[in-house]
Amino acid sequence: MNAAEPFESHAPAVAATGLRRDTAARGDLRAGSRPRRSGAGRRSFTATLRALDDLAASGAQVSVHVSDLDRGTEVLAGDDHLTLPVGGIGVVPLLIETASQLERGTLDALEIVERSSVDPVEVGGLWRHLKAPALPVCDLAVLAAATGDAIAANALLSRVGLEAVRERIERIGLVRTALMDGFRDRRGPDDAPHVALASAGELTTLFRALVNAQVVSPAVSAQVSEWLSLGHDLSLVASATGLDPFAHDDDRHQLLFVNKTGRADGVRAEAGVLAGPRAGVAYALIVCFDDLSMAHRLRAHEAFRTLGLELMEYVY
Repeated sequence: MNAAEPFESHAPAVAATGLRRDTAARGDLRAGSRPRRSGAGRRSFTATLRALDDLAASGAQVSVHVSDLDRGTEVLAGDDHLTLPVGGIGVVPLLIETASQLERGTLDALEIVERSSVDPVEVGGLWRHLKAPALPVCDLAVLAAATGDAIAANALLSRVGLEAVRERIERIGLVRTALMDGFRDRRGPDDAPHVALASAGELTTLFRALVNAQVVSPAVSAQVSEWLSLGHDLSLVASATGLDPFAHDDDRHQLLFVNKTGRADGVRAEAGVLAGPRAGVAYALIVCFDDLSMAHRLRAHEAFRTLGLELMEYVY
């Protein structure tokens, strides 16, 4: 790892034995662990544990990790070592490499990229509905981060380079995270099966490092965090924050929030940072489920919202 890139992931190697929570909430701290800041240990995440256990019992794959933003100590975890599909969260390493190239001067923020340079994709985003046939690199990054725009992400990836993103993932120490492909409407036998893979433990470590200015450089970390703070998808964990999806940089209630969601058939994922006046956390939740009915889908979504409610109680 390059000395200029201080972040190194240490994803926990945990046996797949179900969910666990910070024992500080029960008053029996494990050896070597430290109490969280005053009042934060009141949350036991009982409702979240119940919701995720129910999902797992129904056959879903569940991976979750929550850690204290300042100390990095574990708050809640379950099968957080599993590498699972995470959909659009794969945009995060793409944004990191983009910001790094901008900082080095090998990429121009105002360089124009033609929409016709990539195949049309209809899986999500705004650019396909706009008249502008080309956009600068900096606007592609905003669209990819804020709206999950598939065409913008693919255009940015074509300019930055998939191999460069993979090298960046390796250099910052991620071993359970991979950007495998761009977005596609349909995946054939010769295509990668997923856009991206990651583990909840590693995503939590990555987001914590981003907001603590430890990924590549303080400037790169700040730029990526700024792009991600524009995210419009507050429908999962973030639904509990009460923030305006289109303008949530108002900190009148002392709330810091950065997140990225990922969606695919039978996949829902979210990772981010939530900090309030009492505590701060980095979190990630990945659920791979049988999406055969609306009831299955809503049950998965409700688990994310339950985690969001308990995270809000934790940080406030």
